[in-house]
Amino acid sequence: MVRITAIHEGTVPISSSMRNAYIDFKDMDCSIVAVESDVIRDGRPVVGYGFSSNGRYSVGEILRRRVIPRLLQAPPESLLTEDPPTEDGTNIDPVRAWDAMTRDEKPGGHGERPVAVGVVDMALYDLAAKLAGLPLHHWLARQYALGEPERDVFVYAAGGYYAPGKGVRELQDEIRHFLDLGYRVVKIKTGGDELAEDLRRIEAVLKVLDGDGHRLAVDANGRFDLDTALRYGQALEPYGLFWYEEPGDPLDFAQHAALAERYPGPLATGENIFSLPDARNLLRYAGMRPDRDTIQIDPVLSYGLVEYRRILDLLDRHGWSSRRCVPHGGHQFSLHIAAAFKLGGNESYPGEFQPTGGFADCAAVVDGRVALTDTPGIGFEDKAALYRVFRALHC
Repeated sequence: MVRITAIHEGTVPISSSMRNAYIDFKDMDCSIVAVESDVIRDGRPVVGYGFSSNGRYSVGEILRRRVIPRLLQAPPESLLTEDPPTEDGTNIDPVRAWDAMTRDEKPGGHGERPVAVGVVDMALYDLAAKLAGLPLHHWLARQYALGEPERDVFVYAAGGYYAPGKGVRELQDEIRHFLDLGYRVVKIKTGGDELAEDLRRIEAVLKVLDGDGHRLAVDANGRFDLDTALRYGQALEPYGLFWYEEPGDPLDFAQHAALAERYPGPLATGENIFSLPDARNLLRYAGMRPDRDTIQIDPVLSYGLVEYRRILDLLDRHGWSSRRCVPHGGHQFSLHIAAAFKLGGNESYPGEFQPTGGFADCAAVVDGRVALTDTPGIGFEDKAALYRVFRALHC
């Protein structure tokens, strides 16, 4: 019987001098965990790793006081699956582990708590796939009867942040670099300056993209009130953008619905939606349009893949294709999820939010798509700088 013998927790900085329309990232960090099992292979315990995505700060206190103790105190047999065993016997069941982690948590209050559950959820899925000897996207496809997973996933390059000394020329150079890396679609920030200056930045990027607005998305990071969101929307409409992202407060569904009535182009939101109930309210009240809009819920920030699967089921019942889901975060876990559940793609932050951000060191973007590796689990072992950080937690 597989047992969890220890869970190690720490914090890693992912700070940067850049900013979006709402925050800067000079003090940004994230939580990391290592879930150690009693299964020994190649002389070492099999360990699952996880981290808390980006854009939210570390959640060590919740992990140490609530989430990790509950998991360690659960009867070992209650965390195991009855599905086909691994070569070492039964496997860890992330769903049963999720039930243990969320025990005695009241409904509502979905703030930092989902992030804490999500980071351990990631590690448990990494561990389960490693114990089965499969890359995570293949393990997910087999576990949940999803059919053959996709070999590669559409990714777009998220950048275009505001930063000291970064003008239009530097922005254009950044976009050219993304194109040289193989990306076809890019995203830049908006709302951090006056509308006229933001339009100047947009038009400078479009020059690099040969005027193709469908290859450019803009992200206001929840900065605008309704009047400003409408004013920007009116100015953006002629460009035919890939999407106009999170114009207002992510929980102001009435504002988003009012914008959706007036802005005919694609909208994107959801990275700050952290639960199934909030996703349900987004569909009910935010005016989201399944024929053109994109939902960006980050599995790690929203209680992990266990909850994200429920959200995907909800979307399906409301007539949404999984192709309308493009998770926030730009990390390997969501890449596997996108391949297994056939999502519309995945965010990517070329060179940012290190060491956690990005994919395997060997990953190459080819015509806007990234192939997954065959490494068992999520494949953190193929990302050398991050793997060293994880190893330091428990060695």
